[in-house]
Amino acid sequence: MIVVGLSGGVDSAVAALLLRQQGLEIEGLFMANWEEDDAYCTISADYQDALAVCRELRIPLHRVDFAAEYRQRVFDYFLTEYRAGRTPNPDVLCNREIKFGVCLEHVRRLGGTHFATGHYARRIEGPSGVELHKATDSTKDQSYFLHSLERAQLEAAMFPLGELTKLEVRERARSAGLPVHDKPDSTGICFIGERPFREFLNQYIADTPGPILTSAGETLGTHHGLAFYTLGQRGGLEIGGRAGHAEAAWYVARKDLKRNALIVVQGHDHPLMLSKTVTTGLAHWLIDTPSHPFEAGVKLRYRQSDQRCRVSPLDHGGLQIECQDAQRAVTPGQFAVLYSDTRCLGGAVIESTAN
Repeated sequence: MIVVGLSGGVDSAVAALLLRQQGLEIEGLFMANWEEDDAYCTISADYQDALAVCRELRIPLHRVDFAAEYRQRVFDYFLTEYRAGRTPNPDVLCNREIKFGVCLEHVRRLGGTHFATGHYARRIEGPSGVELHKATDSTKDQSYFLHSLERAQLEAAMFPLGELTKLEVRERARSAGLPVHDKPDSTGICFIGERPFREFLNQYIADTPGPILTSAGETLGTHHGLAFYTLGQRGGLEIGGRAGHAEAAWYVARKDLKRNALIVVQGHDHPLMLSKTVTTGLAHWLIDTPSHPFEAGVKLRYRQSDQRCRVSPLDHGGLQIECQDAQRAVTPGQFAVLYSDTRCLGGAVIESTAN
């Protein structure tokens, strides 16, 4: 039996539809990963949409609450990273720890052999075992968020949408009469929703004001706390025009943790915004662990096209990635994910950069 993770959206609904049309035995599973009394989270409405899809497909729907596990395994990490002045990507951890972690364990308790989701990615049986590949629709590919899965988790995964475009997914939902065929895509992380990000973060991280400095050390203003800014950010700096400076946009180029200072520059491609060398923490591999340098493509953020690079394994298990072209606003805390053509090789958290 295959269990389909149903979020209440069109993608997971069509994943279930495709498996149902193949004559496979399927059941639905709805995960609640945040408190329902949060006005910005749409769990209740999403659950009703998932129920409506299951009624249309004539399959049972299970509901499970992983809010406590999410808090412990994902949200605590999220806050720790922001307090350290980094910019994390909790979706990567959510896939490994929740969707294909505790949720997959629950699937097996239900008697399921595989867990299917609405991710845009492809799972391929290669000559040496299961492989993770990009989706056919490069604009929707989500392999970046799945790169940290263990191979055993990947073996139990199914991605029915891997060969489809988003337009085809919506058309199949409409043709099948699924009630969510025109439901807008969700954006961002459930626990943040549409609320102002700084307002949300301020509930858990206090303001720690400090100077906003130019690269020459001139003070332009005061920031609210390094946690509330990300590299490459343009808006929200509240410094506007300054005497002696051109009326040009300011960008966050660096965070000086020792001085609690935010370093800003003018110019979208200012040299302080660019780097060619990226050093990572411990790498996670979906291939045999490499012992020698090799050429690959790397994404240093989601939706970035693959950047040519040379990858050198380090003694501590991390990586040094030398990019062929200078990269803009590479952000510690984000993930460097490696590819060979469409195949995802693995990835690691970005620790530092150099020009």
